[in-house]
Amino acid sequence: MEKLHLVNLILHVLAGSIALLTGFAAIFVRKGLGKHVLFGKYFTVMIVVVIATGLFGLIIFNRNSFLLIITFLSGYNCYSGIRSLKLRGQKPVFLDYTISILVVISAVYYIYYLNYRGLYWSPGIIYSTLSALFLVTGYDICKWFMHINFLKKAMLYEHAYKMISALSAITSAFSGTVFSDYKPYSQFLPSVAGMIYIIITFILLSKKSFIFNTKTIVQQTNQDTFRA
Repeated sequence: MEKLHLVNLILHVLAGSIALLTGFAAIFVRKGLGKHVLFGKYFTVMIVVVIATGLFGLIIFNRNSFLLIITFLSGYNCYSGIRSLKLRGQKPVFLDYTISILVVISAVYYIYYLNYRGLYWSPGIIYSTLSALFLVTGYDICKWFMHINFLKKAMLYEHAYKMISALSAITSAFSGTVFSDYKPYSQFLPSVAGMIYIIITFILLSKKSFIFNTKTIVQQTNQDTFRA
């Protein structure tokens, strides 16, 4: 059993490390095509592995439940960020709303689980992480009431926010684990840096400083495993 846990832990750490490398690579290369899309695809695949191994470690070995909520935030942002491109400003389908609601239910149960088990947790970190998760899921659920024109205009902003948030969330999980002596700063500073970068990105998008070929991006994105 311990060997199985060790293998799962190695896969979790390896996938998380690759996700970090490919996520930052996607940020620094030219946005829109080629390497940006390729690195984004690798980042997404590694996030799936991180979530799977994280859930396996929690359910089977009862390990580090705190990191699970950060993994949820990163995983959902990654999924929803890709869906924003695939939908091209159209309203989400039933499956999208279902996933959003299930994520919210899981997050609420997570709080109940922490209190029920009497586990130590930092309210500031937990509540801020949950607030970020509820903000994104709430926005996605409210798309049902939003006009198509608004969704089309918000598409690139939404994609940028969610993918950068996914990267900053997994970076927080990494730094919080590696630099545990510096908590809570090692946990929330990556999120602060991510928010600053999101603001800069929004400013550049508003000034059209990024050149995107949205149609081609969507075509390349449709080649991955996340088919509508």
